[in-house]
Amino acid sequence: MEKAKNADEYIAIQRAALAANPECGTSHYNLAVALMGLKKYDEAEKELHEAIECSPGLAEAYVQLGAICLQRGDLDGCLSYNQRAVKVRPGFSEGYGNIGFVQLQKGNVDEAIKALERATAFNFRFLQAFTTLGNAYLMKGRIQDSIEANLKALKLEPNFAVVHNNLAIAYLENKEYKKAIEHCDKAVELGYDVAPQILNEISAHR
Repeated sequence: MEKAKNADEYIAIQRAALAANPECGTSHYNLAVALMGLKKYDEAEKELHEAIECSPGLAEAYVQLGAICLQRGDLDGCLSYNQRAVKVRPGFSEGYGNIGFVQLQKGNVDEAIKALERATAFNFRFLQAFTTLGNAYLMKGRIQDSIEANLKALKLEPNFAVVHNNLAIAYLENKEYKKAIEHCDKAVELGYDVAPQILNEISAHR
């Protein structure tokens, strides 16, 4: 396969591949991803639909269509495409991760937890899903579960400021002040903008 020097050349290569073989779902998909990189979302959307037409089991194409919906602020569209992604590939962790994220945005915390638990069961290195799951547990008052999910995220990325912030809040809830202070300090050190009320509460326990 010819190597592309830049996005435009890569797009030209994919278009050439499609001219030779218009039924190749993967080429349509690759072209769409490159177009998304250039923020040409309308063209990308067309190519993704072509990709699905050629390869109905291409779960990644549904996920990218969901990403375009999200870009346009269409949460329902994003949810719908990701649901279709996990339908064509039931163990597709990225689809479940996105469903969880959208459900949380929509305030459906139980639905979010269900999807994120599946995402992390299918992919135990899914950093973003563990982080979002930790948040969802926190919203439900499942403090211990939140701590465990965030610690798993931290294992994958020790310097993830958001996770340190989440742990500070969870440990505060659990009255484990020493750990709360430790994670709050780390979040601040990593440049995270910790909420003033959390900082005040932490200060009271130093």
